Amino acid sequence: MRHRPTSRPAARLAVTSLAALSVLSLAACGAQVDSPQTEGSASAAGSCVDTSGDSVKVGFLNSLSGTMAISEQTVHDSLQLAAAEINADGGVLGKQLEIVTEDGQSEPTVFAEKATKLITSDCVAAVFGGWTSASRKAMLPVFESNDSLLFYPVQYEGLESSPNIFYTGATTNQQIVPALDYLAEQGVTSLFLVGSDYVFPRTANKIINAYAQAHGIEIVGEEYAPLGHTDFSTIVNKVKSADADAVFNTLNGDSNVAFFKEYTNAGLSAEDMPVLSVSIAEEEIGGIGVENVVGQLTAWNYYETVESPENAAFVEAFKAEYGQDRPTSDPMEAAYTSLYLWREMVEKAESFAVADVQEAADGVTYDAPEGTVVVDGDNHHISKTSLVGKIGDDGLIHTEWSSEEPIEPDPYLEGYDWADGLS
Repeated sequence: MRHRPTSRPAARLAVTSLAALSVLSLAACGAQVDSPQTEGSASAAGSCVDTSGDSVKVGFLNSLSGTMAISEQTVHDSLQLAAAEINADGGVLGKQLEIVTEDGQSEPTVFAEKATKLITSDCVAAVFGGWTSASRKAMLPVFESNDSLLFYPVQYEGLESSPNIFYTGATTNQQIVPALDYLAEQGVTSLFLVGSDYVFPRTANKIINAYAQAHGIEIVGEEYAPLGHTDFSTIVNKVKSADADAVFNTLNGDSNVAFFKEYTNAGLSAEDMPVLSVSIAEEEIGGIGVENVVGQLTAWNYYETVESPENAAFVEAFKAEYGQDRPTSDPMEAAYTSLYLWREMVEKAESFAVADVQEAADGVTYDAPEGTVVVDGDNHHISKTSLVGKIGDDGLIHTEWSSEEPIEPDPYLEGYDWADGLS
């Protein structure tokens, strides 16, 4: 198993490589590979991936504009860092990564269009990105019909698996279910559900309702707002009137800024009605304002405050490249890890071909900043340690509870009787 560089000289080398990588990225945009398949090239039917030279193309597809840019820019940055480190460490099968960057513009249809371009015009060996489940759902048929690979880095609602997607964020039993267990252990008997109006929150709340019914928790309200929505006065008033023990928050993007500011304005706080969020990480806290979220809870699988040599090296390298004021967060760590996992799969397979990578995936292990992760070859998810954290006045998230050991992925919740019929 290969590991990313951990020393300070290696981090500086990665920074130097990142500048060179940017040049490669610019040169790669829009490029068409016309050369025929050669020995060592990807062998999927219709694939135009060319591995005959000293480089191979991969695609980064993130929202660099629109309502999700507040969250996705940092994912793009961490992918760039991982690519620079990998190139400085000899590349993948001896080939340098040439990055093609596309902006999903926070629109699912654009994600599908850009994914098609990356696969069929830019001829990338794999694509890394997406955030909302709507973007993933829009891209899924593109990757399946073109027999290409997407590495998706964000926690999601589960109830899905695809041979053409590797899910390096948490599935439901690694985030939402442990978060609900934590709240139940804390004596919570009533919840108000607030979410953005799209696939992830709707499906997550269906699961939460099933859990609640089986565990004696009352759902006293359930409200949704469009992505990008900024007026939360009505919803917050409903939350306040319901007087639940806690709020379970599945809002995404910059809607969280407006929600928590209104929450504070209404006189609500973590002391009298805590909010547990599953899409707010360190990167969003600054935009929301620490004073509006201090003491609130989050459920993830990684925080900047995780103590390990691997995480210390990751945080140091990221801050050295992007600034000491830039925090690290779960989605960006999962994206960073995804590129290393792909490298491990490719090198285990000794091939960039999709079928070979899929066959080699099972059991691939990587010592990630979040801890050691292992790929499940059957459902293409990875094992992850579950964490519940509390937002501190330093703007960081500090672990309140941990599962201690990695939780095996169960995207269809087959191991939970109360979830029968959900899928």
